[in-house]
Amino acid sequence: MAKFFFILPIALLLIGATPKPIGKGELAPEIELISPGGKKIKLSKLKGKMVLIDFWASWCGPCRRENPNVVEAYNKYHKLKFKTGKGFEVFSVSLDRQEDPWLEAIKKDGLIWKNHGWDKDGKVSKAYSVSSIPTAFLIDGDGKIIAYGQELRGLGLHLKLDEQLN
Repeated sequence: MAKFFFILPIALLLIGATPKPIGKGELAPEIELISPGGKKIKLSKLKGKMVLIDFWASWCGPCRRENPNVVEAYNKYHKLKFKTGKGFEVFSVSLDRQEDPWLEAIKKDGLIWKNHGWDKDGKVSKAYSVSSIPTAFLIDGDGKIIAYGQELRGLGLHLKLDEQLN
């Protein structure tokens, strides 16, 4: 019995230390990263818009294959009105280990939006419980998560955005 009382507090401590996965309906945690130009970018600056938070890396084949779809969605929805906001933005979060390949991939893949951040210390991916990439979260104009994961790959991204159109 004494063993149980010793193990229980340790187990509870470990459970509390693990980041709770975030899900639909929850407010998206703030993101603050440095852009390729050295400026701070914040997710909260995009409030009032639909935002795709896209976790990716230059070395990730599936990420690079998904990039044309994200570019297509950006071009298609960027200026449209949604139920909870106006416009669509992409907030790219890179998990690259080195800066140069990240910057080259942005250019090569034509990622034309302004919000690119490098999560070199992993804090943002940890806050979002990202365990694999590509992973994306769709945030409405109120800052709530309305979709995430596989449902935002390929045509799924376009279908989710169509559902939110005004």
